[in-house]
Amino acid sequence: MPQKPVAGRYELLDELSHGGMGDVWRGYDAVLDRPVAVKVIRGQAATSRQLAEELAKRFKREARITARIQHPGVPQVYDAVLDDTYEHLFLVMELVDGVPLTNYIHPDRPLPVSWAVAVAAQVATVLSYAHDVPVIHRDLKPSNVIVARDGTVKVLDFGIAAILRTDVTKLTATGSPIGTYQYMSPEQVRGGQVTPQADLYALGCVLHELLSGRLVFTADSEYLVMFQHVNATPTPLRQLRADVPAELEELVLHLLCKAPEARPADVQEVYERLRPFLPTAGEEPAPHEAGPAGAPDPTGVFRRPYAPRRRAGAAAQPGVAVPDAPAVVPAPAPLPETLRAQIREMREHYDALMEEDRFAQAAEVVGELIEPAGRALGAENKVVLALRMRRAVSRLLGGDFRAALPEFEALAATHSRISGPTSKPALDCRAQAARCRAELGQVTDALATLRDVLDVVRTVDSDVSEEAVMLRRDIGMLLLAQGSTEEAQQLLGPLHDDLCLVYGAADELTVEVTEALALIRLGLDGTGS
Repeated sequence: MPQKPVAGRYELLDELSHGGMGDVWRGYDAVLDRPVAVKVIRGQAATSRQLAEELAKRFKREARITARIQHPGVPQVYDAVLDDTYEHLFLVMELVDGVPLTNYIHPDRPLPVSWAVAVAAQVATVLSYAHDVPVIHRDLKPSNVIVARDGTVKVLDFGIAAILRTDVTKLTATGSPIGTYQYMSPEQVRGGQVTPQADLYALGCVLHELLSGRLVFTADSEYLVMFQHVNATPTPLRQLRADVPAELEELVLHLLCKAPEARPADVQEVYERLRPFLPTAGEEPAPHEAGPAGAPDPTGVFRRPYAPRRRAGAAAQPGVAVPDAPAVVPAPAPLPETLRAQIREMREHYDALMEEDRFAQAAEVVGELIEPAGRALGAENKVVLALRMRRAVSRLLGGDFRAALPEFEALAATHSRISGPTSKPALDCRAQAARCRAELGQVTDALATLRDVLDVVRTVDSDVSEEAVMLRRDIGMLLLAQGSTEEAQQLLGPLHDDLCLVYGAADELTVEVTEALALIRLGLDGTGS
């Protein structure tokens, strides 16, 4: 580690933990005079300066998205730094005083049911806030869950898996999959599209382990464990521990369903099914509910309760219509030259922000001009539509899929009305809306739309056009996520041949499809060759 402070302000004092993705140090922020935790991402993740810069760009983007999760169960993200040597990435965050959940799991000393359920319910609460952003954890496991001294649960490493792209199970030079395979959902094992349902599967693995003291699946090799995640039936909890309530056993098995869409609808549903096993407000713990000696009490927050974030739109009153976008109210138009100058200035500012990956700020900058431009030029003027497209794109790139989705859908409808449903702008907006739906877990709808768009693109353009290639790639990855391995292989195989011919074997997209096909050939779901 460098002896000088990181970014001239963060001093590394002593190492707190050592893990597969990196090391965590107790640090000190000399500027704000406070303790911090510093996650040091492993240097071997980037083998060249170019790769290091790309990783750093992704690193900062994910750190910004993670910083939008406003919940006390998520340590605050303060900074993201790439050092001058391009060898180390640093994530600076809130220092949590607590103990990893792994310290309390033992096969011979089962945890009280209320203790285990209280931890799972708190994790579900945290995930409800994250999925609302939306942010998918991708690597939920006991070592990433800290029980603080006051009994509150903290979930660590949001965004780290996305930064290193470990949700797509990479292959090492020896052909062995890497990743936290004990908690991987079947769709992660296959290398398909990851949705919030992957976090639900991991939560099922964690709850099973809390209640039984045992992993869901064990075997002599990582490959066999991953094969079991895709194919094997989990052992019901009551066969391992008779005092587990039947409803909890049923919930865990539901969370561990192989197909993402067969699992509970969301973490709010999981919380509601856990709630009957939580203590009520003011209730004192019974002697048999005491956790490990000296351990914090995670049931305390339910004896003084708080609940998950409300579902998006839940606060709306029945019968009150919520408009998709503000109506354009006629008003005196500004002078055209004034408006032209404002738009020119905005574009320069927008482009500079986008270049720095400041996507949320870029969306705000362009958003300030949409309404006045609409009043002056009309809501369907091409300049106004271009402004709305810029805002939608910046929201998409910033990970704000929930806000980007209605924007793209409204633009698709407008372009379909103006230029026709098969026009390029209408098709582009439909495809982007489908990608937003996929990120929000609406995989079936996303697949249907992407296939429709691809069918049209193929009639007017080459199968290796940029649009067609990305659509074929997206559909293949979503098919993998759904477990349609054979269909995915039939689509990705020809795509791989086309990519090698047009872009070359070393192209990033070609490599991604190559790895997906390699995973299929491993036969983790019993269908590979």
